[in-house]
Amino acid sequence: MSAATAEKQILVAAVGNLWLRDDGFGSAVAKRLWEREQKPGVSVADFGTGGLDLAYEVMRGYDALVLVDISKQGGEPGTLYVMEADPESVEGGIEDGDVIDPHDMNPQTVLRFVKSVNGWPGKVIIVACEPAEIDGGIGLSPAVEAAVERAVGLVGETIEELRAGTGD
Repeated sequence: MSAATAEKQILVAAVGNLWLRDDGFGSAVAKRLWEREQKPGVSVADFGTGGLDLAYEVMRGYDALVLVDISKQGGEPGTLYVMEADPESVEGGIEDGDVIDPHDMNPQTVLRFVKSVNGWPGKVIIVACEPAEIDGGIGLSPAVEAAVERAVGLVGETIEELRAGTGD
């Protein structure tokens, strides 16, 4: 296959903490995606709280990254958001005195790290859900559980747009 006809490489990366109720949203979406056959060039992975692992994986050279996580935006629990990360708005560089804690690599820190080592994927889309509960405990709240299948659909639509180049 020539470079001109090569499939776009897209990483769907779930992040979150299963021990913090709705923060397990990304994992639930990844699990449902694994049950479906993915198109060539699409990889689905659950990084949990392993932000450094995610950063290293992104640096392998993807054309696009779809992050699946929760995001407190002030909406009703279970509300889904699709956002694009603008590399210009992500703080860049790791200067003397700046610290990146490998044990606290949230998605924003992962993107900062990837940008600083010139590993930014072509496009970064975040599919996020408004959480109801993120205190200690296992299991999604009813509102967030109800949003999982809708999020799977949004991720699928996003992948198709990225593959077709309409999301560029």
